[in-house]
Amino acid sequence: MAERVLTQRELNRSTLARQLLLKRAKLPVVQAVERVAGLQAQLASTPYVGLWTRLEGFRPQALDRALLARKVSRGLLMRGTVHLVSTRDYALFGAALDVTAPSWLGPEDEETARRVAPSLRAFTSAPRTRGEIFDWLQRDHGIASDGTNRLWYALRIRGRIGHSAEASRWRAPIHAPTFVAVEAGSHDGAAARAELVRRYLAAFGPATRAEIAGWSGLKVRDFADLLDGLVHLRDDAGRELLDLPRAPRPSADAPAPVRFLPQFDNVLLDRARVLPEAYRKLVVRKNADVQPTFTVDGYVAGVWRVDKPRVVTEAFEPLPRTVRREVEDEAARLAAWLG
Repeated sequence: MAERVLTQRELNRSTLARQLLLKRAKLPVVQAVERVAGLQAQLASTPYVGLWTRLEGFRPQALDRALLARKVSRGLLMRGTVHLVSTRDYALFGAALDVTAPSWLGPEDEETARRVAPSLRAFTSAPRTRGEIFDWLQRDHGIASDGTNRLWYALRIRGRIGHSAEASRWRAPIHAPTFVAVEAGSHDGAAARAELVRRYLAAFGPATRAEIAGWSGLKVRDFADLLDGLVHLRDDAGRELLDLPRAPRPSADAPAPVRFLPQFDNVLLDRARVLPEAYRKLVVRKNADVQPTFTVDGYVAGVWRVDKPRVVTEAFEPLPRTVRREVEDEAARLAAWLG
């Protein structure tokens, strides 16, 4: 049987459907975060906006409660980048990613972090500041920081040390961020990587092997032998795509309403199917600083910013009057929600 060929517009709709961007979903916060395979969270505010744009009736207090109950956790995961995921996914994803390390981590920092990880987790059973952690490292292990972030990142990755709930709430009155050990669980590495691939496809697929690697930070060889049971497709450029057998693949003409995406939203990560190449440099700026964007008909059409009490939009090209009104209406809803 010939492989099914998907157009770029069909791939656009597939990704949007799986990212809850075709229709706002009625889901609890933890389930929604798992459905989209986590949300980038370099800034504490971005997951809140990301959930507002994906969920019907989302209120910030719902994520606050999930954080304080430790049902969701915020820490370094895919690509060595800060993500908000469910706490059970934190353990799963961490085990999957343990086979590799971001290229900017030196081997000495990796070795040190793995060696002290058990005692570090005990020390961070209560929230600690970065300064307290390095004082402990010097006092108890005779290890001094060289002033770079490499050891700090290695400690957080290998020790499964995340941001505390208090430091992850959007409007929490906190000045010195604190960090805490996240429940690590027990997962076989290969089984965890196989599940990570499937979770990625459920949230972003269909996708190439390179796209899986680009999102996760794994190398293709880390999961190449773990792809049994997946569907093989093609895009209209002839590239092989992988997908789950019964995953949603909406038609190209499925309606896609205007959506506002927060800064660093994962849907824009190497996603030509959502971010037109002509606009990439307007969105992904210096130091990979990804701007807050809005979409029209499923594709990024401009950027937005908060200028209280308004949300101000900047379209990259002139918009038809009816579309402009839809953008303005959604901007007004976001401004009202932001308060």
